[in-house]
Formats: sequence, C-alpha cells, structure tokens
Amino acid sequence: MSDYDVIIIGSGPGGYVSAIRCAQLGLKTACVEGRETLGGTCLNVGCIPSKALLHASHMLHEAEHNFAEMGLKGKSPSVDWSQMQKYKQSTVDTNTKGIEFLFKKNKVDWIKGWATIPEAGKVKVGDEVHSAKNIIIASGSEPAPLKGVEIDEKVIVTSTGALTLGKVPKKMVVIGAGVIGLELGSVYARLGAEVTVVEFLDHITPGMDSEVSRQFQKMLVKQGLTFVMGAAVQSAEAAKSEAKVTYKLRSDDSEHTLDADAVLLSTGRRPYIDGLGLDALGIAMTDRGQIQVNDKWQTSVEGIYAIGDVIEGPMLAHKAEDEGMAAAEQIAGHHGHVNYSVIPGVIYTHPEVANVGETEETLKAAGRAYKVGKFSFMGNARAKANFAGDGFVKLLADKETDRILGCHIIGPAAGDLIHEVCVAMEFGASAQDLAMTCHAHPTYSEAVREAALACGDGPIHM
Repeated sequence: MSDYDVIIIGSGPGGYVSAIRCAQLGLKTACVEGRETLGGTCLNVGCIPSKALLHASHMLHEAEHNFAEMGLKGKSPSVDWSQMQKYKQSTVDTNTKGIEFLFKKNKVDWIKGWATIPEAGKVKVGDEVHSAKNIIIASGSEPAPLKGVEIDEKVIVTSTGALTLGKVPKKMVVIGAGVIGLELGSVYARLGAEVTVVEFLDHITPGMDSEVSRQFQKMLVKQGLTFVMGAAVQSAEAAKSEAKVTYKLRSDDSEHTLDADAVLLSTGRRPYIDGLGLDALGIAMTDRGQIQVNDKWQTSVEGIYAIGDVIEGPMLAHKAEDEGMAAAEQIAGHHGHVNYSVIPGVIYTHPEVANVGETEETLKAAGRAYKVGKFSFMGNARAKANFAGDGFVKLLADKETDRILGCHIIGPAAGDLIHEVCVAMEFGASAQDLAMTCHAHPTYSEAVREAALACGDGPIHM
C-alpha cells in the first residue's frame, strides 16, 4: 500500500496530462492504467492510429490524382496493407513510449492494473489498496452499442476493430455519419473500398454549421462515399466473412438491405465507468450516465474528481487535457479554468473541417444579431497551387460590437488554422482585430484574414 496526494484513474489524454501537471505542482502522484501501454483510447486505438491511416491514404490519393499534373510521373503505388499497419503501429508505439518517458521524468508512478474505488481516499488495484488525498476519475469512454448490431471486431467492428481489419474490404458500410465514421470511411474509400454511410438524421455531422455540413457531404460524395440519409438501422449480422445491414427509411418505413465485407458501427461513445464502484460510493450521475461535477470538477463525494469523457461536454482529447490541468490546479490550491466556449473541433478528412464557438443556427435560436464574413479557398494562392481550393472560411461576429463569436473552416489545414481564431476569441478580439493583423504570403492562413475582412468592408481577393 502506498500513500499519494493524487491518484488518477486512466492514462488517456485527460489522465496522463493531469498526472504530469499534478507532479509539476509538487503533488505525489500515481496513475492507474490497465492497458499494457499508456495513452488510453486516443493514443492506442483512437486519435493517433487513425491519423496515421488518414495520412497514408491521403498520400496514396495525391499520388493517384495529383502527382502527374505536378510532373511527378510513374506507376501509381500499390497498397501494402501489412506494411501500412506496421507504420500505424510504430506511430502508436512512439507516442505511448513518450508518455512513459514523461511519467519517469516527472516522477509519476504507473500503477498497472484496473482500478476500483472501495471508499473515498482509497483505490484498489488487484489485491493492493492505495490511499490518496484526492482521486481523479479519467477513465474515458467506449463505443456506444446499437440494438440489433452484434460487434465481433472482425466483420462488424467499432473504431477499434476498423483500425486492424485483416484486409481492405471491397464493400464497407458505416453506421453513423459523425466524426469517427467519416474519418475511417474516408480511409477505406481512398484505399479502394466501396463505402456506404447510413445515417439516422437527414444531415451528416450533427451539431455542425449546416452550410459546412452540406458542403462537406458534397465533397465526400465526389471522393466516392455514398450516403443513405434518414435511415434507421434495424440490424447488422455477420456470416463468416460477410455481413448484411438492414435499415428502414424514416420517410416511408420501407425496409432495405446492404451487403458488405465490413461494417463499422460509429454512432457515438459512452462513459467507461464499469467496475469503478460509483454506485456504492453514491456518486451522483446525470440522466445520460455521466458523472456529475461542479465548476471545480469535484463529484458529489469529497476528494473525488472527474474529467474528460466521463463528464458532460464534447468527448474530445483536448477538452479532457484542459480539464486535467485545471483539476490539478484546483487540487494544488490554485485556480483551474476551462473556457468551454472556446474548444475547437476538427475532422481530419481531406479537406479538414474545423469549428469553434457559435454556429449560425445557435445564434439564430438565441435571437442574437450577427454578421458573416466568408472567404473561399479558391481565392487563396497557396491553396490553388496545392490542389486544395475546395472549401471556405466562415467567421461569425456580433453585429454591433464586431466581437468574434465563432468560426467554421472546411479546407486545407483547417485543424491548424482554427487556432488563430481560438486565440482571438480567448482575448475577446473583434473581426477587425484579426483583419488588421499581418499574415504571411502565401499561406492558407490568409483565408482567415480575408474572412475577417469580409465582416467589414470586404475581402481583397474575392
């Protein structure tokens, strides 16, 4: 048995960042993780391996569609799926070993195993019970099930199984048109699969700015993805190496089937809290099965905190990281803060899609007067030179004060460009502030400035 100031349960982005921050603040810290490697879902079977496959498949797309026009001629590369899997795994290994190094550097103890909380101030791992003045639950999330869909992680898979399919399927059905489904669907479409996305709603990417959502879907269709919208999946059944998906159209209740070599269930995620013993502790939960916390990330039980996917808010790694640092600051007696109004979201397809803050829909619903500054990447010299002219930047600002309220980008490097707007919003900047800031030429970022100019007298290059 060991005594700690803080024990964090889970070593995902929220957990490991919180552990390191606690240690930096002088707290004796341990992190409990049952996987063989640190990093949680994100580094092992989520964000990092999926981005490796997205990068590799995008390089293939470039070779097949753009190299010849640039004067790079030769036979198009073939896909060595086994080698691509090795590349993906090496990316994972490098990152997870990096977290292990950071733990050693910051003197964070890694307690290997799965945790339960028998009582406040105690964490049991295996047969050992460790004491802690504070406990942070950062156990993350797992794929949400769907009635009638039986997961085997071979033919009918979650995002985890989709990363390690035995071969590239000829036909893939993706259930759900959210971030995970569209990213992995894009990977397999680029690798030659016939990808059909079945979505319950009449639009993709729920919660996204509707104009961006419509444009994004059109781009994905051009890339070869097929969409069945307004469809309620009834079942997905596997037989040997094939599967059949049955769905009903909401418009007329007619039933249809799709055959596939692989089915990806990507209808969302839910908090992973099984086995922690929260019921016995009396920890208050939300109606959606999340852990209730106050504005200091404290649960209803003194000394127990919760962050990341197990509490309310978007299930994003960077949101969990911010909460992890903030909770560490609170425990150390400092002021921890997370600005939930400025948390960006990114979809790592090509083109990328990124957003922060309000949408036109949320502003209209709130009755707030706003203005829109929009600029197409077709007016951006760098984008046109790089075959990346599709998409646009849309900036939303208060009609009276010009304060930036939100931004939506679909185009090259959108996931990086959005952060300029995040910083501006964090400091309460106006669209004019952004428009008056000199941007290097030629860069994609000039499109952000032009959108800001469009909120005033108008862009220069359109």
